[in-house]
Amino acid sequence: MQKQSIYGLTMDKLANWFVEQGHKKFRATQVWDWLYRKRVTSFEEMSNLNKETVSLLEEHFVFGSLKEHIRQESKDGTVKFLFQLSDGNLIETVLMTHKYGFSVCVTTQVGCNIGCSFCASGLLKKNRDLTSGEIVEQIINVQFFLDERKKEERVSHIVVMGIGEPFDNFDNTVDFLDIIKDHKGLAIGARHITVSTSGLAHKIKEFADLKSQVNLAVSLHAPNNELRSKIMKINKAFPIEKLMDSVNYYLDKTNRRVTYEYILIKDVNDHKEEALQLAELIGDKRHLSYVNLIPYNPVDEHGQYQRSEPEAIQEFFQTLKKKGINCGVRLEQGTDIDAACGQLRSKQEKKRVG
Repeated sequence: MQKQSIYGLTMDKLANWFVEQGHKKFRATQVWDWLYRKRVTSFEEMSNLNKETVSLLEEHFVFGSLKEHIRQESKDGTVKFLFQLSDGNLIETVLMTHKYGFSVCVTTQVGCNIGCSFCASGLLKKNRDLTSGEIVEQIINVQFFLDERKKEERVSHIVVMGIGEPFDNFDNTVDFLDIIKDHKGLAIGARHITVSTSGLAHKIKEFADLKSQVNLAVSLHAPNNELRSKIMKINKAFPIEKLMDSVNYYLDKTNRRVTYEYILIKDVNDHKEEALQLAELIGDKRHLSYVNLIPYNPVDEHGQYQRSEPEAIQEFFQTLKKKGINCGVRLEQGTDIDAACGQLRSKQEKKRVG
């Protein structure tokens, strides 16, 4: 029997599992408290459970399936973890320090099939989806790292923007969100969580129907179909018209702001013309829109792409502002380590092969 991660069950699923095993629902609350509040590392430490319950849990679940493979720490406090999964695959997770707390960027897939031509995450094609437990365990392992510093620090914000397309692993991502939001567990507020998608239009609508209060970010990176199709092959399946239709559905359904991620690449998408097109694309929904301008992190394998010049970034920003678009240039973190998402994993996989 393949054991699953104990971290992969929502509170309701764990409670239902106990009932199916002939036990009381309240056992789920007890286990939840040990997992996420006391943060024990074995079932034997759950001292208010009888031996029968402990044995049952040990028979069906594993406690931790991730092992820290490499850890890189930046001068600015950013920490990049390369975790090894039970099947030997590698994934990246990043801890970032902000004035408002600690944010973790999690991965949802081993590799990525979206195929953005500028992105390090897609250098290695998708191997498989992560389970909900493997996604949750990234948060738990980072929290263990913070616990070791004995400063009563906690993960307070989550961004689902690591390797992979979260909405291509929709069900596991939604379970992950339910687990980390649960007030009896990690209790990370929905409004402190952001999920990023490259533009799976039908899943954006499905996400809107959940009315979960979790923030949505759309990786746009180009304001017209011709350019976006060149750098993001997903645009051929979900062109901008279909994407923006789904975004408008989300806005109408939730009345919550959408963030547009826009990586600025030198002489590709960083001209004033593109800024004007972007402002027009957002149109009358600008009061519920925010554009996050991101200076490009060069990737060796994508040598044709370079970071936009500071002057071009500033002109792009000012053009949007003059058109009434809420926007900002993202503060860079971790530039002295493998900054681009997927770089560290890609380098390690090459070492394995080479």
